[in-house]
Amino acid sequence: MTVASLLKPSPSDLVTIGPDATVFEAIGRMVEHNVGSILVIEDDALRGIFTERDYLRRIALEGRTSRETTVRDVMTADLVTVAPDETVDGCLATMTARHIRHLPVLRDGELAGIVSIGDLVRARLSEAEGEAEGLRQFVSGGYPG
Repeated sequence: MTVASLLKPSPSDLVTIGPDATVFEAIGRMVEHNVGSILVIEDDALRGIFTERDYLRRIALEGRTSRETTVRDVMTADLVTVAPDETVDGCLATMTARHIRHLPVLRDGELAGIVSIGDLVRARLSEAEGEAEGLRQFVSGGYPG
């Protein structure tokens, strides 16, 4: 299974914000859409990502205020990205090795979507359940021959 099968139909469905918005605005948009990260877009290009973890480390622990700090000042700009043909297992391995929970997906250098660790775990679980059901059918003699 590849990441392409998990992406939303249109990149316009992605939750994004500009780098000059305040962290308060970013958090508001994240809460509104019930997501743990927001992609930072400037001039139609992906510039970074702002996550709940960024908030904890760069706002709360550093004593900054979310109403005065811009996203640009605290976003993660050194992004780890994947292509749509990357496998779910490959993404999970990358996320584990890099200690990240969100992976932007780029198709030919253009933003195609984002996957979270939750998306990938659900996909892997669904795949495992399908395999288990196939084995049950095979063992019970109900598997098509």
